[in-house]
Amino acid sequence: MGSLGDVTERISELVNPKWGQKADANEELVDSALKVNTKPLWAQMAKLNPPAPNPKCVPFIWRYDEVKPTLLRAGEVVSEQQAERRVLMLVNPARDAPFTTDTLYAGLQLVMPNETARAHRHTAFAMRFIIEGQGGFTAVHGKRIGMQRGDVILTPTWNWHDHGKDGSGPMIWLDGLDLPNFQHFPVHFVEHFAQPRYPADDVDSTTSPIVFPWSAMQAKLDAQPGDWASEDYLKADGREVSRILGGSAERLNPGATSPAVRETASSVYHVVSGHGHSDINGQRIAWKQGDTFCIPSWNQYQHTAADGLSEPVYLYKFHDKPMLKALGFYRVEGVDVETLVSN
Repeated sequence: MGSLGDVTERISELVNPKWGQKADANEELVDSALKVNTKPLWAQMAKLNPPAPNPKCVPFIWRYDEVKPTLLRAGEVVSEQQAERRVLMLVNPARDAPFTTDTLYAGLQLVMPNETARAHRHTAFAMRFIIEGQGGFTAVHGKRIGMQRGDVILTPTWNWHDHGKDGSGPMIWLDGLDLPNFQHFPVHFVEHFAQPRYPADDVDSTTSPIVFPWSAMQAKLDAQPGDWASEDYLKADGREVSRILGGSAERLNPGATSPAVRETASSVYHVVSGHGHSDINGQRIAWKQGDTFCIPSWNQYQHTAADGLSEPVYLYKFHDKPMLKALGFYRVEGVDVETLVSN
């Protein structure tokens, strides 16, 4: 006696003799397609053409007071020669490195006193937000810049750069790069300079086009009216800092809430000062100064500063909006798509 499945299949063939023939024909078709390295699109149409953006990464927060001890321990255990760049990557729990979001990479970098992070250059573009320390510097293509807390310092594509530290105590900053893109575009590579440091002269960080001092950004935010303000990091001519990554900063007065946003861009936020929480796709994430959190594409988000604070909350973020706009991929929920289509 056959199995129940055999009986069911036989009954189906008796009721509809062509059913079994069609199933055999479909199976034969798929087998034929696979033999010539092809696959039927109709079998995966819904998967490849979803009704809404479907990022793999999830919202997540890296708490500074939890990560910093391990980073400092790395300063004791891992030498500058071993590391080249002593960084703890902020890895999204839904993916492996280098994914902080599906398009953004973030890491916390440490340089100890009298160390040199050797000179190299690479295809990737980098934005660095200085978290803490004194006496740190970065030299970018012949220009040496002192680091101050809150500064954003750019490392443009293919510029020689090295980092160093004078004085006492650690220097820690948040790296933001477009490394995940090179999982899809295999064109990223690194070239090492022959010497530990690339020849450089000291420059005034307040006039350098690749430095955005926090004092200037905070002044712009505070000059705006209202309980919430946002200001983009832009070049002197008004353009984004790169064609790939962009950045901005926000001010939230005590108890204030930012507008809710759902967009195809993804972001990495760092809490410059204050504390509060963000609601991200129905998930509430509490944060405080030093913490870093990510918002993947198409996750609705909104920030709220805690009540009773004596000072505003300030947030820094970097994002992939310039790249998405250049490719025609940028969308915001509630905005007519036709207004975003280029003629």
